Amino acid sequence: MTRILVTGGGGFVGAHLVERLEAEGHDVAAPRRTEFDLTRWDDAERLFEETQPKRVFHLAAEVGGIGANRANPGRYWYANLMMGAHVLELSRLHDVEKVIVAGTVCAYPKFTPTPFHEDDLWNGYPEETNAPYGVAKKTVLVGAQAYRDQYDLDAIFLLPANMYGPRDNFDLDTSHVIPALIRKMVEAEGEVVLWGDGSPSREFLYVDDCVEGLLLAGERYDGPEPVNLGTGVETTIRELAETIAELTGFEGEMVWDTTMPNGQPRRQLDASRAAELFGFHARTSLRDGLLRTIDWYRQHALIRS
Repeated sequence: MTRILVTGGGGFVGAHLVERLEAEGHDVAAPRRTEFDLTRWDDAERLFEETQPKRVFHLAAEVGGIGANRANPGRYWYANLMMGAHVLELSRLHDVEKVIVAGTVCAYPKFTPTPFHEDDLWNGYPEETNAPYGVAKKTVLVGAQAYRDQYDLDAIFLLPANMYGPRDNFDLDTSHVIPALIRKMVEAEGEVVLWGDGSPSREFLYVDDCVEGLLLAGERYDGPEPVNLGTGVETTIRELAETIAELTGFEGEMVWDTTMPNGQPRRQLDASRAAELFGFHARTSLRDGLLRTIDWYRQHALIRS
């Protein structure tokens, strides 16, 4: 049994990870932000002193879709940078054996050739609407590598694709594209308005697959290089919307608001490094994952317009 701290353990991915770790018999601390604000040094220090973890999964983040990123660029840059810096420094001070940091696909340059390979991470500036968030996370990668070099801190950095699944955030002001589309189409009585023109592509990783990748990396990977977690499957937003319409039974009109931003033109990850280094392969098809997510939303969602 290992004493494990999961920052962001009350969040979407964190809650799923905590369930897996507890089922495997680990002693897990999953603090809430109301108790410990990791952007504040005093709170972060108190958390490490109280929990004394041997392993840390750093999943805490302030994040959202294009609209939320446009509305909060300063906050997203500051919060994600400070949380990551505090976790690395306190892991060093408390002799943590291993730190698994969740980065973001938003860290990649806007015009990265597809599929995105980890070696391309520094070959340009991220897409403008989410650049502050992406740059903050990429800076945490630099910190993890620097702490490994100077302090021998075993910190690894993973780059998951866009995640989705049951218990996702369905708040239309802050959600990502899949939960937003599901909510709009389940609740719509007529047309739904969608941002952009539907041409950008994304890669979507089901939450249980992401958790499996985090656990495998935590057990089997100890290197300095960032590693993608993904499916390798590219889907356009238009294709995604049409699939969700079919699965939800939505029969209204989809209106594409081309005055709103598309975001990054394309996203597809090269997932070969994760397969080679720690045996990770995503197993959930997009269609199956969407069905599970839609079913969960219909049964459990409390957020209503």
